[in-house]
Amino acid sequence: MVDGNDAGLETHQPADERLSPPESFIEQANVTDESVYEEFEKNWPEAWDRAAELLDWDEDYERVLDDEGDTSRWFTGGSLNACTNCVDRHLPEQKNQRALVWEGQLGERRSYTYLELYREVNEFAAALRSIGVGEGDIVTLYMPMIPELPIAMLACARIGAPHSVVFAGFSADALAMRMDSADSEYLVTCDGYYRRGDAVTLKNKADTASASVDPDVTSVVVDRLDGYECTLGEDEYDYGSLLDAHESERVTPVERDATDDLFRIYTSGTTGTPKGVTHTTGGYLSYVAWTSHAVLDIKPEDTYWCSADIGWITGHSYIVYGPLALGTTTVLYEGAPDHPEKNRLWEIIERQAVDVFYTAPTAIRAFMKWGEEYPQQHDLSSLRLLGTVGEPINPRAWKWYYKHIGNENCPIVDTWWQTETGGVLITTLPAVTDMKPGSAGPPLPGISARIVDGKGNEVPPGDGGYLIIDQQWPGMPRELCEGRAWAADAGDGAPQLEDTEWSYPTEDGALADEDDYITILGRVDDVINVSGHRFGTMEIESAIVSVDGIAEAAVVTGTHDIQGKAIHAYVSTEDDAGDTDALRQAVIDAVEDAIGPIARPESVVFSPDLPKTQSGKIMRRLLEDIANGEELGDLSALRNPEVVGEIESAVRSD
Repeated sequence: MVDGNDAGLETHQPADERLSPPESFIEQANVTDESVYEEFEKNWPEAWDRAAELLDWDEDYERVLDDEGDTSRWFTGGSLNACTNCVDRHLPEQKNQRALVWEGQLGERRSYTYLELYREVNEFAAALRSIGVGEGDIVTLYMPMIPELPIAMLACARIGAPHSVVFAGFSADALAMRMDSADSEYLVTCDGYYRRGDAVTLKNKADTASASVDPDVTSVVVDRLDGYECTLGEDEYDYGSLLDAHESERVTPVERDATDDLFRIYTSGTTGTPKGVTHTTGGYLSYVAWTSHAVLDIKPEDTYWCSADIGWITGHSYIVYGPLALGTTTVLYEGAPDHPEKNRLWEIIERQAVDVFYTAPTAIRAFMKWGEEYPQQHDLSSLRLLGTVGEPINPRAWKWYYKHIGNENCPIVDTWWQTETGGVLITTLPAVTDMKPGSAGPPLPGISARIVDGKGNEVPPGDGGYLIIDQQWPGMPRELCEGRAWAADAGDGAPQLEDTEWSYPTEDGALADEDDYITILGRVDDVINVSGHRFGTMEIESAIVSVDGIAEAAVVTGTHDIQGKAIHAYVSTEDDAGDTDALRQAVIDAVEDAIGPIARPESVVFSPDLPKTQSGKIMRRLLEDIANGEELGDLSALRNPEVVGEIESAVRSD
């Protein structure tokens, strides 16, 4: 066992349960040869040719990887255009196939064939040029989940202008900070959007942000709200009018070096200052195409749905660039999964005959809470593969997803990756490697991951430590290509790695078993320290949600007169959970059985929901403030701010 104060985590070995994919899945899968792991090991980095071969290149690259000192460059000498790869090249054979399918908040539906997408992307690319956007200019996109968002992304890529998508739920200050950081003078936004059926204005926040950005901002505004009068000022343009003015125009795609920027995106900032991450054209696009092909098993004839928001990296990689590079049909969904009814997602899967569904453990836990009767109302037999993304998934939620959504017939890829990695790094290959509920799986072919202690030494199987990636991959961002200091500036979240030749400290805790399957234990800074013992929040929370009737849990520390710190558990229950007193004792017993009396919660607070960011992450900072009786601060990043008052009331009543 690694010393907890060194590695930052005390852990227990997860159950070693293996499940194999059905033969019917293996027979049709994109990647079925288990020798792919050996091929990458023997021929790294040249083996990454297979990712680059999924794209069309204007100029062939000279080398797969240039690695000199602290600088790495993928596919040097090569040039391409991301928009061409996602749209133009599919026209000869797929012009009448649906590229985008949109399901709106109010029940609206729109779809774009690849030819229709090509036309509107070209018209908007011409419009952007007409208002002054040139190659290298960063265009900020501040929009909800509407088709104009991926259209704007592709139009920017077409003219060589990197985009910076800012999630529409962020405040004006958050938008202004990101625009200032990116030196962005161009903004594409909309008048507003709908949240649970109610109109929410967005342009007023965009105006407030633009007023504080120097120099002046030129804006394009999309009309989304019915009957809303949106007054445009100087240097503001209406999206529809711009398209009309450039109807039928075609823009020659700008040839971009493989190492040129494609976009900038910012980490969510829930635990600190948002960090800008810059992904490059050749490496990023080849990597998301490869992982969409190999991990998500996407085919051109599929209807594929990732339920994330494009404002986050998951939406960039696995709603827009990866799926469209492969020429598939990708679904965009605007709204909450339980509005207007709790069967909304299953209704869409049935209507659109979705083949591959990719969602977050947060959503799966909500589905569990609502009950299996909702998916049972719909025909989900079109599903071939399920995926999870965004955070570790506990075995109970994994098995519920496998049984009630996949009918025990769909492999699940439990994917680990980050904004910084660009695409999936750790998961099973669905037709090659078995699944272990609760474990993400081994590193993908060509990816090298290790679990180390605080001094950078590899830990034995079953022991927890820091997860590091110690070999480059094509999807790595510019900041990592130019050195690792940007990533290593993580304080307690980074082990000492001075003796390693190259590495990326992920700031996540993990353990690996004898089969090299990696279980993610959560962020290293999501660590609870009680009486000198340090525990990962994921471990305690997994024990809590193993209790029947518990849907979701979050644990934090609060001050304690004797111990210094004590554990506080915040728990939401399933609808028919029953007596909370009995559940409270069951929670305490489960934690003591799984970890020991030292991890016994000081309090167990029941709430109808937990405070979450718009991307579905639990905001433990707020729960810790509540536990310590401190001021709560800014709630603007929450998608459910009303629950905070309910939790405070529950704490007072206890």
